[in-house]
Amino acid sequence: MKVIAKDAQDRRDLTSPRGTWGEGAPQLTMESEAEKTFHRFAAFGESSSSGTEMNNKNFSKLCKDCGIMDGKAVTSTDVDIVFSKVKAKNARTITFQQFKEAMKELGQKRFKGKSPDEVLENIYGLMGGKDPATTGATKATTVGAVDRLTDTSKYTGTHKERFDESGKGKGIAGREEMTDNTGYVSGYKGAGTYDKKTK
Repeated sequence: MKVIAKDAQDRRDLTSPRGTWGEGAPQLTMESEAEKTFHRFAAFGESSSSGTEMNNKNFSKLCKDCGIMDGKAVTSTDVDIVFSKVKAKNARTITFQQFKEAMKELGQKRFKGKSPDEVLENIYGLMGGKDPATTGATKATTVGAVDRLTDTSKYTGTHKERFDESGKGKGIAGREEMTDNTGYVSGYKGAGTYDKKTK
């Protein structure tokens, strides 16, 4: 049994066990991959986001991380303008349908001279399987001055007393003078010897 659709890209042959797609098969799988990427970027950095709508910051991040924004044909200004065009009048976010419109428009700038279907296919190819990058977000500084300032072996005076030989801090014992509550006066040398003498 065959179901015939209006155009060739919607044609599906239902006679096989899995069902095979017509000419639009690569684009449909690429579109589903792009939608997954859209959801990952939409939820990135937004703890309250469900991942169904994307804000301008994450849209720009997606364009940059996936290589859609190349700095020459498509700049960050182009990305911001297209985002403003496709979103609703008073909205701050876009849905996946609006995202597809934005990708068509950015794709025309990025891949000049190609048909809209080829443009979308190329854009989806760039997006396939990408995750939001967090490289260089927080790094520990390893400048020479920091190493010199945190080397406890070079400390002098009262600061030296706060650390043991290995460089580990002594805690409160290093910051405050602790009282000896044994019952002996501070200068007495024979502390703890009374019990030994009586036995």
